[in-house]
Formats: sequence, C-alpha cells, structure tokens
Amino acid sequence: MFDPSDLRQLKSKGISPEKAKAQLQNFETGFAYADLTAPATVGNGIVRIENEDIKQYENRYDANTEDEKIVKFVPASGAASRMFQALFEFMNLAEPTSDLANYPVVQTFFKKPEQFAFYDDLRQAYQSKFGVFNASDYVNILKILLTESGLNYGNSPKGLLKFHAYKGHNRTGAEEHITEAALYGSAQGSANVHFTVSQEHHEAFELHIEAVKNVYERAFGINIEVEFSEQKPSTDTIAADEHNLPFRNNDGSMLFRPGGHGALIENLNDIDADVIFIKNIDNIVPDRLKDTTVSYKKIIGGILVELRDKIFTYIRLLQSKPDELLLNEIVKFFSESLFYQPEKHYNSMSFTEKVNYLLTKLNRPLRVCGMVKNEGEPGGGPFFVRNS
Repeated sequence: MFDPSDLRQLKSKGISPEKAKAQLQNFETGFAYADLTAPATVGNGIVRIENEDIKQYENRYDANTEDEKIVKFVPASGAASRMFQALFEFMNLAEPTSDLANYPVVQTFFKKPEQFAFYDDLRQAYQSKFGVFNASDYVNILKILLTESGLNYGNSPKGLLKFHAYKGHNRTGAEEHITEAALYGSAQGSANVHFTVSQEHHEAFELHIEAVKNVYERAFGINIEVEFSEQKPSTDTIAADEHNLPFRNNDGSMLFRPGGHGALIENLNDIDADVIFIKNIDNIVPDRLKDTTVSYKKIIGGILVELRDKIFTYIRLLQSKPDELLLNEIVKFFSESLFYQPEKHYNSMSFTEKVNYLLTKLNRPLRVCGMVKNEGEPGGGPFFVRNS
C-alpha cells in the first residue's frame, strides 16, 4: 500500500505505517460508539455551587495559587472563514445586487457596520482604494474586508481579528485572552498565555503579540509571558479516496488532514504548570461582561485546588502510613467527590495491591469543567463513559 516515498512522508510526520493503515481501516469498518453509561446530573458528576459559596471558592483559588505557575491555554489556530460564510456567498454572486432583502445576515452586517471593531480599518482600506467611502458599495466593501486586496479577514485566524470596540482602542481575540489571563490567571507577578497556532500564521501571531504586549503589562502592572506551539503533524489523519486508498496530491504525495482540537492534548501535555485554564480563541466577552467570567474561572480554580490538596494529602498518607481506615476513606472520597467507583476486582486485592491501585488513580492530572445550565436548547450534555 505504501511505496518508499510514502514511507518517507510518514516518517517525516512521525506517523507509523501501522497507524496510517489503522486509520484507513477505520474509514472502512467505522468507529466504535462511545459506551455511555449514564448522564451526568447534579449530584452525580455535577456539583451545583450555591451563591453563598462563591466567595469562599474565589478566595481559596486566590490564596492557594499565588505562588504557583498558572497558564491560560488557548487553541487559536481556527480560521475565520466560517464566520463570514454568508458574506462570502453574497460577495461571490454571479450578478452583484444592491437588494439585501433575501440576505438577512448581510443585511444585518450593513445595517450598522460602524459598530464592528474593525470598521475604522475597513473604512480606511476602502478609501485608500476607492476614495470617498460609499456605504452602499456592498460587494467592494466585502472584498476589502474579506480578501487579500484589503484586510483579508476571510483568510485570517480568529485570534488576529478585531473582536471588541472600546473607547479609544479595539481588541483582537488574542488581546482579550491576554486581558483575561491578567484578571484571573496571574501569579508571581506574571500572566502566562499559550496559544496553539497554525504554521502559516505563527509569525503573524508573534508580531501581533509583540506589538501589543507592553500595553497590557503597563495596564495591569505584571509581566505578560506568551508562548506558541503548533499542532503536531503526528496527529494528522490520512485522507482516503472513494476506494479507501490514500488520496494523492498532484505531485503524488499523500494528503493528510489536521486533527481536531482533541489532537492538542499533546501540546497541552508539554506544558509545565500547576494550573492550566483552557478556553477557545473565540469564546470571549467584552470588559463589561468579564466580572462573571472571572468569577466562574476562580470558582472552577477553587474547586480544583480544594480537590487537589486533598488528593496530595491522601498520596502522602498512602506512601507513609496506610491502613484500612484510610483506604476506606479514600474510596468514599472517590465516590462522593470524584464520582468514581473502583473496579469490581478492587475488593479481592491484597492490602498492598489496594494501596498501589489507589495511588495510581490519585496520581494523575485533575480536570474540573464548568457546565452551562440546561435551559432546553438543543445540544450535547456530559455523560459518564466506560473506557474500552
């Protein structure tokens, strides 16, 4: 199936021939369904935080992380093309039209374009090419906004687009994440942000951050440390043709598709930090709404450090002076706080085997997620999944 040039290509990406064959096999046979055992609900996987407890979790997070390294991890390689899909379709009409009635999204865009954070840049770029700004020149305005002849927003990463307008300045998505990091992710006088970016936009991100970083360091009186990484080629997926054979580019090389956000788990694993907050590049709000964001992030952080400190205590006790009472207490902690039940064969283990088993289960990364309240809207929810 793979000739010598294919094997060299696989080796350069860090993908074994066996892994590539397995991917093609999965396309043919299908993928196994997740073994869902139960929905996560309040009291069984989900903890409801009462209003009177909010402050204590916020304070616990602040007090327990002031000497630790906190990193804000932001998947930022996503392009903005889908955001502007309706505008692209209108711009590319065979017969340009001035009637927006059949294009509600486009109509909304042109109703008050001055409310967009990028409006000043758009107007300036239009005027430099066409002279006086004509608000009814819909197609040319969109070409200036979306294509290489202007701002090129349609081919740019979301993190470099101006998202929010403020009095006297505007912010890109990347700048909003730096702001958030300063508000809830700073410790030891520094805020650390890690952006995962695509190779083609890596340099543009670095130049942008270098240009704006000092503004936020002065505003918040802290150091802003920004790192970048790219999704690893070894997480790419081989593309297949209609015969389930490797799809070929014009030069005969195999085509690979980058993996989804799940592939970034390897980038995440490479980060050395005590606490890591994960938030997608376009999941941002303007300053007037940030108090709620900061509060909930600190609540999540407070829950995490509470559980983490208890886990660290149990690990020390298991390593120094374990007894049956301690083992029973830890199993109860698993059930009530981590919503986890030991495997059935746990009860038949020897004492030493139980200690080692519990150490293995405790000594691992800890994840706490925020769950949006279910208000009847369609969409997925959290479930317990049994591993294979």
